[in-house]
Amino acid sequence: MRNFLKKRIVLGVTGGIAAYKAAELARLFVKDGAKVRIVMTPAATGFITPATFQALTGKPVFTDMWDASVPNRMAHIELTRGADAIVIAPATADFIAKLTHGVADDLLATLCLARPAECPLLVAPAMNREMWDNPATQRNITQLERDGVTLLGPASGDQACSETGLGRMLEPEQIYDAVCARLQPPLLAGKHVLITAGPTFEAIDAVRGITNRSSGKMGYAVARAALAAGAQVTLISGPTTLAVPAAAHIEHVTSANEMFAMVKKHLKHADIFISVAAVADYRPERSADGKIKKSRDTLSLKLVPTPDIIAWAAAQPQPPFCVGFAAETEKLHERAQEKRRRKKLPLLAANLAQTAIGADDNELVLFDDHGMHKLSRAPKIIIARQLITHIAKLMDLDTPRFKVPARGEQRLH
Repeated sequence: MRNFLKKRIVLGVTGGIAAYKAAELARLFVKDGAKVRIVMTPAATGFITPATFQALTGKPVFTDMWDASVPNRMAHIELTRGADAIVIAPATADFIAKLTHGVADDLLATLCLARPAECPLLVAPAMNREMWDNPATQRNITQLERDGVTLLGPASGDQACSETGLGRMLEPEQIYDAVCARLQPPLLAGKHVLITAGPTFEAIDAVRGITNRSSGKMGYAVARAALAAGAQVTLISGPTTLAVPAAAHIEHVTSANEMFAMVKKHLKHADIFISVAAVADYRPERSADGKIKKSRDTLSLKLVPTPDIIAWAAAQPQPPFCVGFAAETEKLHERAQEKRRRKKLPLLAANLAQTAIGADDNELVLFDDHGMHKLSRAPKIIIARQLITHIAKLMDLDTPRFKVPARGEQRLH
């Protein structure tokens, strides 16, 4: 499939060690039929030569604001007119600061500032982990997202400075997939997606409770990916510290019973239900109104099961397309497949809890009637976009079971 046939991509390369990966990214774009124009900062030419990119794209590489080969010597205007996307990979902390504050002191920064409003800007950060964690960089990242810039990564892993942590640029294939997803038609336009996210908190007394270490990051990433795919999103969230996606309708809950009640309220309007939340399997049978005082006596808790929300949703007479999540600590494949069959789910996403809870990245194995599909480890937003794409593909299959009917239309089984 030639995803980028006739697309015009401006690929900006800044001065980081990850600049060598931009060559492979350019090759992927060109291989799939894109017309790629390369713009390099002066610092980038110290890491990789313009000749490399010229050989890969078959086009001149631009580094000079006053390039005489460009009409009127206005490369910052001409290069972005008609472009389908501007992709900056790698994007250093310095260049991200320029974008945030509108600094236009080289060709690449200036053309980003002068880009047409309809041309999306996608940025793949790459820097040392300390630079990424610096409050100044985090402020800049937050502002770029508010300005509508799409952030691709970064990933966590080994860095050129011999340190390990967040700040590593995504691999070229991951950036390619993300740009492809950004430029494709909205996969879920007109669909209402209901998503649960985060942990639940089951009260023991007024101050104590049973919960888990779920951060909510995966569920919130799925919400952002569904919004980017054109869906209307309702997000039912347990206790988290995450910023709510701006376009999502949010319902805050605490306990499993509260989450169940909110799902019941919204399910009738949903075309797709994605149950990402780490719902407690048990809750105390009774909760004390005040604080239980400590004593030398043994305290016993009687636990009772909480509702199985996704199983209930899938068992409705006209269920939406139901997607379950399973976090296991062992025997991932066997337990995930058994859970999908038992709950009668068209799709179940499974991962190992010990490698995903609280992390910024994840890897999933998807189980459906067509088999098993692995999503390799990547930032959770990338995994979320791949999941949304897979859901859309299943919904487009000819098999009636996977068709999501309009509300009120009889579903075939």
